Amino acid sequence: MGLNSFFKNLFGTAKETVVDLADQAESTFEQAKEAAAPYIDKAETFADETISKVKEASEPIIANAADYAHQAKDIVSEYADKASDALDNVVESVKEKQTNLPTILKQLHQKPLPMQAKPVLQK
Repeated sequence: MGLNSFFKNLFGTAKETVVDLADQAESTFEQAKEAAAPYIDKAETFADETISKVKEASEPIIANAADYAHQAKDIVSEYADKASDALDNVVESVKEKQTNLPTILKQLHQKPLPMQAKPVLQK
């Protein structure tokens, strides 16, 4: 029976040791959590303040960008209208010339060709 009690004491002691280690680990974890709490709070405060500062600094930039976008849109619209008018003028001009083309060709066909100039020097 001595061997049996030896194993019981050995494994019983190991079980108690594991339980003690788990309790110590839990206690240490709680202490670390408590110690880290102020730093976590400071980090959260710092992050909130930084985000707030970035928002404040970026608001005028975003407003300026919006203004520039509207100005660019107005300018592009103005030039698009002018380009459209110019293209309309070109199309109208081509249509007019196409309409007048048969008349112009008839006039050219009816005109006599100019006489060729006689050479000044003869052989």
